[in-house]
Amino acid sequence: MGHLSRRAFTLAALSTLATAQGAVQGVAAAAGRRPRAAAEMRGVWLATVSNRDWPSRPGLTAAAQRAELTAQLDRAARDRLNTVVFQVRPTADSLWPSPYEPWSEYLTGTQGKDPGWDPLGTAVREAHARGLELHAWFNPYRIANHADPGRLAASHPARKHPDWVVPYGGKLYYNPGLPEVRAFVRQAMLDAVAKYPVDAVHFDDYFYPYPVAGQTFDDDDAYDRYGGDFSGRAAWRRDNINRLVREMAAGIKRVRPGTRFGISPFGVWRNASADPLGSDTRAGVQTYDDLHADTRRWVREHWIDYIVPQLYWNIGFAAADYAKLVEWWAAVAKGTKTRLYIGEALYKAGAAGQPSAWQDPVELSRHLTFAAGYPQVRGHVFFAAKDVAADPIGAMSRVITDHYGRSAKPPR
Repeated sequence: MGHLSRRAFTLAALSTLATAQGAVQGVAAAAGRRPRAAAEMRGVWLATVSNRDWPSRPGLTAAAQRAELTAQLDRAARDRLNTVVFQVRPTADSLWPSPYEPWSEYLTGTQGKDPGWDPLGTAVREAHARGLELHAWFNPYRIANHADPGRLAASHPARKHPDWVVPYGGKLYYNPGLPEVRAFVRQAMLDAVAKYPVDAVHFDDYFYPYPVAGQTFDDDDAYDRYGGDFSGRAAWRRDNINRLVREMAAGIKRVRPGTRFGISPFGVWRNASADPLGSDTRAGVQTYDDLHADTRRWVREHWIDYIVPQLYWNIGFAAADYAKLVEWWAAVAKGTKTRLYIGEALYKAGAAGQPSAWQDPVELSRHLTFAAGYPQVRGHVFFAAKDVAADPIGAMSRVITDHYGRSAKPPR
């Protein structure tokens, strides 16, 4: 997920920590403005890419993988969470028997090798047995975290259609500018929706890849073919992503009515310096300009059912203040039918190299207290499952004590 490979880039792109005193006073003022809703999102991301959260390593037996997975679900239920966002298509592969794409290498160590069981089917069944929602998390365009097509399974669609592939930044991506790519990735993802009663489909923050200095995403041929009606390449790219979002939403409604569609973008749409509608931030990445994802439009026009902006900064952070971004996103969601949840950087709590605010076990709890002052915020999702379990400085325990004293149903 963008949460993973982007961390060093984001920290470099954003400026240093600002004094948080005034913002913390704002937290205190925000407390108590609104009683917590009876129903709220209490989610956790369960990342499988590079074996981040599960399975602990590739090549475990089916029984061991299953035991680790159910332990993750048990932990979520014990912590009075209510939603697990399970990554089932990390790199153009699958964690279910798919007729379109190979089995994920993160299961057996060999892409395309049958693990001997059905992780997604098991996850849905076991999550529901524990009263948890299961949101199936797909990455639409990432093919591999390396640049060698020869390392992909022989049956991989990227090897059969090399013209679909763009190498960039040492990785491989499908080209979002090709209609046949968009149709294929949609078909591959909807296969899981058709087969399993997932509660939602979830995309993360990867659309066009994060910028890599000195490199160009080579989509010249596709732009020459399809970009003629647009003011420029950026507008064409945004339209490609908009089409993916609208077409996926329509496909979900067709295949399994009632299943929701949510997206978790990088937390800054645009800085106010670039657009008066943007946030009071100085972020080094803007989704509209750099990832070609018009996240604000998706909310305002209700193309998606929920949005979880990744607000992975502390209160008072100079370049991207958590408090200012919650206020901005609440204003964007106000009056729309799109639910707003906040993505929380649990992984930063107590982590070496993080600003001093993240060494305080109360920082994360302050986030929830602050967000409670905005009725548009209907809950939070924590990155990620391994950090929920490890909880090195007790930040998650403090959240549970302060905010999750009793169970809550997820909002519908």
